[in-house]
Amino acid sequence: MAEGKCVDFHVHPVTEAYRQAIEDLGIDVIKEDGFPLPKWSVEDQLSFMDQGGIDYAVMSAPVPHLYNGNKEEARKAVRMVNDDLSEVVKKHPDRLGFVGYTPLPDVEGAIAETAHAMDDLGAAGMKVATNMGGVYLGDPLFDPLMEEWNKRGMLVIVHPVRARQRPENVITGTVAAIYEYPADTTRAVLNMIANQIMTRFPNIRWVIPHCGAFLPYMLQRFNGVSQILSSLGMMETVDVHEEFSKLYFDIAGDPEPNHLQMLRMVADDDKIVYGTDFPHSPAPIVLKKKAHFDANPEYDGIREQIYGANAEALLGK
Repeated sequence: MAEGKCVDFHVHPVTEAYRQAIEDLGIDVIKEDGFPLPKWSVEDQLSFMDQGGIDYAVMSAPVPHLYNGNKEEARKAVRMVNDDLSEVVKKHPDRLGFVGYTPLPDVEGAIAETAHAMDDLGAAGMKVATNMGGVYLGDPLFDPLMEEWNKRGMLVIVHPVRARQRPENVITGTVAAIYEYPADTTRAVLNMIANQIMTRFPNIRWVIPHCGAFLPYMLQRFNGVSQILSSLGMMETVDVHEEFSKLYFDIAGDPEPNHLQMLRMVADDDKIVYGTDFPHSPAPIVLKKKAHFDANPEYDGIREQIYGANAEALLGK
């Protein structure tokens, strides 16, 4: 990767194949996330990247997660999306890459799709939701998949979805992006820490979105409470900071003026990468945020690291 490159780790290609998969599985996007799927095309993606000075994007299919309780239908839908994304990348290999989708909580299907995405399609890694059918990352059910990903030294991009239960008649329970997304990201990562996923499977390279959601606040609290719980025999003793130290974070969303500062209080600068959340975040808004980030002298010492050097470590090139 050439010096000065900018890599985007948070891009959602809303392809026709994905829309078809959602329809085939009978998933109601508005009911799930309270937010319609935005328009997207390869041409719009590349134009946005050119305007923003973004050299390369690692695409991960959007949410809702592709699972409806029927394993065979989910496997078919995921395969269609992965095959389609690989065709997009083949046409623009110097600008675009992708991470494969899984039909979790179907672990057997996820292991098979990992092999297909990585070995047949040349995916850069895999993408998972914070919870899949109500089963959260860190659950022992997923350990066989974690073992496979650990063997492969997998890059894994995490994205939130809404929890299976949420409060009614409040905006935070309706539009998932406001509260449910950061809450579910935090919930999933704390569960991963409690189950020692990062130290048990140390070769997996996890990317957590949106500046770590509520984790910059919750890390200290969870560390303290976990020590109380372990002293009472209510959970295993966990080195919270050791688990957390192995995670990477993208800065999609609203990193300025506060969120990125809070993340840097708990995460090392070499674990932070760039992300845009395009097209769910419209191009004009993202470009305005990036221009402000580029001009902010507070980040003169780490901007190029976030854009390129850390991405090189994650992608291995």
